[in-house]
Amino acid sequence: MLTKFTRKWLPRSSVFSMGKGTFYRKSLVLILLITSIPGLITGLLIYWFSGGRIEEVMVHLHKNQITKRAESIGAQFEHLELSMSHLSFEPIFDFRLLETDFFRQFEVTRDITKTLMVMEGSMPLTAKLEFYLSGSSPVQFTPQFNLLSPDSEENRQLHAWLKQDSSVYWKLTPFPTDSSEKPSLALIHKISGGTMDDYGVLIARTNEAQLQDLLKTLTPYEEGEAFLMQEDGTLLVSSSGQATPEMLDALKKEIANRGHGSSSFIWKWGALKYSVSSGQFERIGTTWTYVSAAPMSAITSPVVFMSKLIVQVSCAGMLLAAVLAWFASRRMYSPLARLMSLLAYGKQQDSSKGRDEFQLIEEEWSHLTRESKALQTKFETQLPQLRQGFLYQLIQGYMGSYTEEELHERMRQYGWNLDNDRYYVLFIRLIGMTHASAMSSFTHGDEGLISFAAANIAQDVVSERFQHCQVINFHDLTVGILLKVDEAWLEENNGLYPIAESLIQTLNAILKLQATISISSSCTQVKQLPWVFEEARNALNYRKWDAGSQILNVRQLKEQERTQGASYPFMIEREMIQAMRTSKLDEAEELLGAFLEALTQGAPIDLNVRQGILNLLGALEREIMQSGLNPNDILAPVNRFEQLSSLRESEQIRKWFITQIIRPFMYEMESRSDHKIKKIVEQAIQFIEHNYMRDISLDECADVCGANVFMLSRSFKQVSGTNFIDYLTDLRMEKAKALLRNSEQKIHDIAMQVGYQHSYFNRLFKKFEGVTPTQFRESFRNT
Repeated sequence: MLTKFTRKWLPRSSVFSMGKGTFYRKSLVLILLITSIPGLITGLLIYWFSGGRIEEVMVHLHKNQITKRAESIGAQFEHLELSMSHLSFEPIFDFRLLETDFFRQFEVTRDITKTLMVMEGSMPLTAKLEFYLSGSSPVQFTPQFNLLSPDSEENRQLHAWLKQDSSVYWKLTPFPTDSSEKPSLALIHKISGGTMDDYGVLIARTNEAQLQDLLKTLTPYEEGEAFLMQEDGTLLVSSSGQATPEMLDALKKEIANRGHGSSSFIWKWGALKYSVSSGQFERIGTTWTYVSAAPMSAITSPVVFMSKLIVQVSCAGMLLAAVLAWFASRRMYSPLARLMSLLAYGKQQDSSKGRDEFQLIEEEWSHLTRESKALQTKFETQLPQLRQGFLYQLIQGYMGSYTEEELHERMRQYGWNLDNDRYYVLFIRLIGMTHASAMSSFTHGDEGLISFAAANIAQDVVSERFQHCQVINFHDLTVGILLKVDEAWLEENNGLYPIAESLIQTLNAILKLQATISISSSCTQVKQLPWVFEEARNALNYRKWDAGSQILNVRQLKEQERTQGASYPFMIEREMIQAMRTSKLDEAEELLGAFLEALTQGAPIDLNVRQGILNLLGALEREIMQSGLNPNDILAPVNRFEQLSSLRESEQIRKWFITQIIRPFMYEMESRSDHKIKKIVEQAIQFIEHNYMRDISLDECADVCGANVFMLSRSFKQVSGTNFIDYLTDLRMEKAKALLRNSEQKIHDIAMQVGYQHSYFNRLFKKFEGVTPTQFRESFRNT
């Protein structure tokens, strides 16, 4: 039976060499020893080493694993600190809040609440974001508005935080709404708002559950425990594992005895041994220590189990090897047979009959080598696209978990020679689509094609001067260029300005479009490239509006003083809204042009102009809602603020407002059945605004509008949201405040101009504003 089997599977020469004599018996014994003894010895050695050397190796691996995860946790705390710093410099938290009446100026209250809610949602570790404002009438936003009693315990506690020496610090704080809650870790950031004294604090209370989830990543084993503590040993947060308070106290003492800094050691508690890894976070004004303890049994148990299993399997293999050894002879040829079957897969089997197996393997190897070279050529062809995809992921922040060494390795794989050179970023934005459309060069909708052409042109220009460069097409008329530049080259060639000028001239000559190019500051680390790209992108916001091609240097922008904001034409906005209310389409479109001309007068920067047009969009949408309409019902169901932010030319913006806002609103208003009533109310409002300076009444207004008093009173309340007297009083107060701010007229003359007697005007003004007219004028001049 064995002879027939070997004749079927082995070559003829092998069949003749086989026999059942001494060679067969020796081969059988040799196979038995080879298959059984090494496995048994290996299992014994692994089992013996698992209690000694393996502990040190696993502890070292555990330390490396904990260190990487701790860096990720530290990055999240750093993100929270950075977000709080950015929030503290928001314009809404300036010192004028001390004089704000949050009940009357509800828009400020709403904006603060909305800002806190948005930022609270964008901070992953934050459970609650609060804002405390000190003063004679302290207030608290949680983020809802609350008025605090100056004598309350909560106000004294918040005021004590305001008086701390540090501007930013971490603190264990109780929840004010529920004293039963245990203290939580909070980041406290004081706010000065441009003044010498701090007047408020921002409080970011961390989410206990999320912090515990983060710490659980430091304990990859269920039996382990991890916690954070301060320099004085105060426990900040723990993963709430199975550790007892006594164990935590003993572990903290052991960490304190070993001193500050990172350490890794084996610690015994009771009958168990633990692998302990610790390190430190440098936080604002303090140092935190993180500790991770994992039982050695949990770490080494897989190795011990596998070594025992190997020993058991080896013992069983010794018994089975005696039976199966004779079967091994026919298996000697099986690897070669399997290789032949793989090489002959999908081919005719008859072509390989009678030929040498190794000759066939050599032919197939040559064929695979040629295919490998072809694939290598294709890879080199696709390398620029692969490199661009990698850099796009890098600048989008998707590579944040990679170390600098790992990023260097990836860059080397894509052909970058990394040495001591510096990285720079050029960011290009193309402008002039309106002019190009008029010249029939391009049409709206060709933005993707134009961006592709601009990226290719930029690649040709910079590749002639730099060996290491990469162009990234963002497909929205913007192109990013990453350059690796030698400092000596920069000094010889007067920086990157000649490159930027060459790019502008080439793009203008070929695409007939203007371009704005921002030059970033330099960096030496790959991990800093996302910030450099974002810095260059944000620098485009300082482009002079409608000023042609420009070159912006981030370093120079940082050194310059802040540019004054664009003058916002409030009066033109009010007249345009009035024209829309009265269905005067031509007048509204004409006023829109005047609004944009006034907003862009004096060549303000791009950022200020876009903020102005976004304010106009908000005012128009608010007017639509006050008219009883839902903007999403009559306008296109898109993100209008995002759509408007993408426009960079005055003519584009004007056409967008006309087609997307003004005309849809006015057509809808004309189609409403109660449009006549609204026209009467708008006529009454116009009468009030033109005659507020004299003694007018609702009866006189009704006569002018051709309506009865009762109908006008009811309609006026329904349309404007307030009654006749309140509207007249609010208008007179606004006019009076404008005169107090912008003129040197006497209080008596101002009172007469807004339709009041002097004494009555003083009492009414103090009732509405809380101060007399004279105090109001002096406070405005002081600020």
